[in-house]
Amino acid sequence: MKFSLTSLILAISVTISVAQNPTPKKKLTASRTTISPKIDGNLDDAVWANAAIASDFIELRPVPGRLEPKDGRTEIKMLYDDYAIYISARMYDNPDSVVHELVSRDEIGNADFVGVVFDTFLDGVNGYGFFVTAAGVQFDAKYSLIGDEDANWNAVWESSVKLDDKGWTAEMKIPYSALRFSSKDIQNWGMNVTRKRTGKNRQTFWNNIDPKVDGFVNQSGILEGLKNIKAPLRLSFSPYVSTLISNYPYHTPGVKNTQASINGGMDVKYGINQSFTLDMTLIPDFGQVQSDYRVLNLTPFEVKFNENRQFFTEGTELFNKGDLFYSKRIGSIPSYFDYSGVKSTDKIIKNPQEGKILNATKVSGRTAKGLGVGLFNAVTNTMFTEVEDPSGNRRNVESQPLTNYNIFVLDQSLKNNSSISVINTNVLRQGKAYDANVSAALFNISNKSNKYFISGAGKMSYVTDNPVKENRSGYSYEFGIGKKSGSFTFNYEQEFSDSHFDPSDMGFYTNNNFFDQSVNFAYNQYKPGKWYNQIQAWTEIEYSRRYRPGDYQSLGFFPGLYIQYKNFWSTELNANVLPESNDFYESRNGQVYKAPASYRVGIYLNGNRAKPYNYGGNIVIQRLDLMNGVSYNYYFYQNLRVNDKLAFGLDLNYQPSYNFVNWVAKNGTQAVFSRYDRNTVENTMDAKYSFSNKMGFQLGVRHYWSDRRNKDFYLLNSAGRLDPYVGAALQNVDRNYNVFNIDLMYRWQFSPGSELSITYKNAAETNENFYTKRYGRNIDYVLSEPQNNSLSIKVLYYIDYLNLIKR
Repeated sequence: MKFSLTSLILAISVTISVAQNPTPKKKLTASRTTISPKIDGNLDDAVWANAAIASDFIELRPVPGRLEPKDGRTEIKMLYDDYAIYISARMYDNPDSVVHELVSRDEIGNADFVGVVFDTFLDGVNGYGFFVTAAGVQFDAKYSLIGDEDANWNAVWESSVKLDDKGWTAEMKIPYSALRFSSKDIQNWGMNVTRKRTGKNRQTFWNNIDPKVDGFVNQSGILEGLKNIKAPLRLSFSPYVSTLISNYPYHTPGVKNTQASINGGMDVKYGINQSFTLDMTLIPDFGQVQSDYRVLNLTPFEVKFNENRQFFTEGTELFNKGDLFYSKRIGSIPSYFDYSGVKSTDKIIKNPQEGKILNATKVSGRTAKGLGVGLFNAVTNTMFTEVEDPSGNRRNVESQPLTNYNIFVLDQSLKNNSSISVINTNVLRQGKAYDANVSAALFNISNKSNKYFISGAGKMSYVTDNPVKENRSGYSYEFGIGKKSGSFTFNYEQEFSDSHFDPSDMGFYTNNNFFDQSVNFAYNQYKPGKWYNQIQAWTEIEYSRRYRPGDYQSLGFFPGLYIQYKNFWSTELNANVLPESNDFYESRNGQVYKAPASYRVGIYLNGNRAKPYNYGGNIVIQRLDLMNGVSYNYYFYQNLRVNDKLAFGLDLNYQPSYNFVNWVAKNGTQAVFSRYDRNTVENTMDAKYSFSNKMGFQLGVRHYWSDRRNKDFYLLNSAGRLDPYVGAALQNVDRNYNVFNIDLMYRWQFSPGSELSITYKNAAETNENFYTKRYGRNIDYVLSEPQNNSLSIKVLYYIDYLNLIKR
């Protein structure tokens, strides 16, 4: 093994040292103007007449390298002045072929679009993208090596489109306040322009994007000759006022069923200099955020939810370095609760699980030499649990202290899409609660041709003043090496953690004490054949041991195949094969469980999403080599676009499982397992109606039902096997869990950056230890239970300081 790994490293190192000549980049000379064009979609302004044209776009999908046809060509012009970059775009097409579905901002829907991406520091890593659809809907995003496309990033800019007998046109005005760039007198920026003809599933780029080459921003062309442009004072305020009315039938004396509140706060953006920006939210209101998709969790690990709060999703690529930041720890899902003040005889009246965020601040940016700096701070207020003693007296018990969350990041971009980084996170809690600190150093180095890479990370966690965990340090590292460009790619990865490494106070982490290795091979056929557009095949092998005492944990094989056909349907086949493994977590007491060998096979079918009615789904079968365990997963989705304004979607997911075996309860220090059957049914319906590209309704309705019906019980013996349970009959260990949610939102962007939103939410949840048969009875049951209804109205107004001064 040592010889093979060393040989591999030497071979790649030799290859890295051999530079290859890159494909010449296209160039466009920027033209300065003294008269700014009117942004109305009409391209007849005189200022456009002599501007240079970027044309001869090259296809990426479905046929990489194919030239754009003359009757469907794209022509781009660019101008600039002291305030903004201006873009003129002419998209030739058959007018009947241009699709233009109306959707909310930052969505594409079923619509043609054109977009420009600027790499303002010409580092080949970081970019700003501005897109507009043929329906006039804006979409913007940031690009980086971490997270690739950050669609949650928003800027304030102008655009307008027109449809005519030649196809359609677009004009954009990108103010310098929406960009970060250096203060050089003469600048060259990386730049690429893309066009998507959604009806034909065809996407082209001005500068060729080779799918065999890793990376997107690094394959941009060059915008030359930007002279004497200066970053303006970037200062904006977004004050908001909101009201929230909620009703839940507590039916408890002294507790109101209906509560109302009026809130106010502000978001602030300030450009510290041409490179760095301060983002601050004061007393934020996240009442309009989509509900979490809660599930019945029978595993020993926490469920990770998606983050939907915009402040914690926008512009956070630097803070996601090293995978140490799980933003829902802040307010939404704190890692620490203290119920030591609650006595066994107390009755809990109210027990909040989310902390109130008092403020949150981000400072981030990148210098002209490629040094990215990120600072993050957030403070959540003290949380109290209201309890009642046997005498009827009520009191508040502090369940979470005032907490301060911090992140500091330095990320230096290097040549050839490479970087080195350091990051530190720390959580400081008031009072007796413990504090936590995690530090990491990371590197990602690619060769000049961007084909081969070597990467790694070293991490250390430190928990202090913790009466439960005690003061302790933990360590972890990651290492990877491989080939990332070309039709054939491969990588080898290694990950290690000792038994004390714990970044979960601010990050998401399930377990430690492991030494994992994996190898992955993939082959991609990008050139279309007679019956397919693209074929991808891969296989991965994963092997895991515990660090101490070094015993075997698991081995897995994961092959897969993906095919996109000429009609733009696609099929994916994947499988996994897992021999018997040693599971040290399922028992919940550290005892090993000999998890049975299993295999899983799935087939996935996806339709052409450009069609007004499209559908797809999958069938997955899993079998366990223990008690004839078997599970099926049947998933079906369908989408219907009635017209450009109205659309519906429906997702149906049914997963029956029979004779599965897992932990169910504890009997003293012993772990009790059960053989059980389980049904999981999840139905999700969504709908949207758009009045215009700035106003519309969105509706989401979800019902989730899952159960557990125990059949037989077993005790886990010292060998990790199961013996029949002969103790007293276990009670209340079946499960029947239902969740029902409605999220209805009206949103109106009444001016750039300003918005009125009205949100109605309905939520009901039942979690019982008895089984309720039949799906219909379960949905009736959850709908008849107490439900939380809330109505939130929020008005946010964007104020640009420069415009305010002009007025």
